[in-house]
Amino acid sequence: MTTAVVTGLGVVAPNGLGTEDFWKATLDGRDGIGQITRFDPAPYAAKRAGEVLDFDSSEHISVRLLPQTDISTRFALAAADWALVDAEVKPSAHIDYDMSVVTSNAFGGFEFTHRELRKLWSKGPEHVSVYESFAWFYAVNTGQISIRHGMRGPSKALVAEQAGGLDAIGHARRTIRQGVGLVVTGGVDSALDPWGWAAQLSGGRVSATAYQPFDVNASGYIPGEGGAILVVEELAAARRRGTGQVYGAITGYASTFDPAPGSSRPPALRRAIELALADAGLTPTQVDVVFADAAGDSALDLQEAEALSAVFGPSGVPVTAPKALTGRLYSGGGPLDVVAALLSIRDSVIPATANVDEVPADYRIDLVRGEPRYQTVSHALVLARGKWGFNAAIVISALGD
Repeated sequence: MTTAVVTGLGVVAPNGLGTEDFWKATLDGRDGIGQITRFDPAPYAAKRAGEVLDFDSSEHISVRLLPQTDISTRFALAAADWALVDAEVKPSAHIDYDMSVVTSNAFGGFEFTHRELRKLWSKGPEHVSVYESFAWFYAVNTGQISIRHGMRGPSKALVAEQAGGLDAIGHARRTIRQGVGLVVTGGVDSALDPWGWAAQLSGGRVSATAYQPFDVNASGYIPGEGGAILVVEELAAARRRGTGQVYGAITGYASTFDPAPGSSRPPALRRAIELALADAGLTPTQVDVVFADAAGDSALDLQEAEALSAVFGPSGVPVTAPKALTGRLYSGGGPLDVVAALLSIRDSVIPATANVDEVPADYRIDLVRGEPRYQTVSHALVLARGKWGFNAAIVISALGD
């Protein structure tokens, strides 16, 4: 059986630029959520977000490329560069058709396209950038990474809101199994301009106060921006090229879709979990930690808690949601949790969930709070749910287990 392993990580997160900075912030409980600074949030009901504050696009993107790209694409290009460096991969040393790119994006180039629409309305069509033809598009991150590194293998772009990033990684594993040697994969998102912010608030799940997943006072989530890009390789190919590290293997993946509202059928998250575990060849007792979707909405949190209790038993597995420190990053959220899961395996530690004071007793979950929990982690389950019914689950395992 072909084994897909992760050999490189690149992170752009509200609480850390680069993998190790993000990881230290996560273990230390350093919050990346604050008052919005990119525009004046005073007229809006919610005013806090997980912004990436210290990212200087000019340090990562050429002068020629800057006018062509939205901030989300700049995040993706920088994270991909960091992941390739981390994996010690030089794309020029590989066959171009043996390298693929599979990313996810939930918003496209929101900030870019809204700026161009303002030009259209206020100045006229002759002032709209020619790059509007592609900079807004959901597939632009896949395309720009592919062009930048000469990766011409079969590539994809997936759209499934918060679940999309895990779907991208699952598809990357499928691409490896189909014979491609290396895939750059993951997801990033950003929609922190006034129009993008209004669009997020219209969904009705954004909290005006705090992001407290699984808490008795949960009132919604705080949006964020950023995400993670990973290098995934076939294990034998990675060893042949002499890779110095393997963070872990992608051993299980599944996606499901919820029934229509009002249906008598249950939500499909539990089935996604069970299918992913079956794909990995694991029993529930072998899972050491679950990185939860953690919607921050009391009804959705209860749904997830019930699915976890049904599969693992009441408080049967440690559960964590480090995204409480970054906000929900849409397509970037799942890949960032996968990074955290891989580092949990590496360092034998489960990060704590911030901002949670009291978990309702009927949730029956063992939520890691307060301080990180130090223990061996061999298998981690990562979950993500997207609005309108998307569910995705990935199992990450220590190599050799």
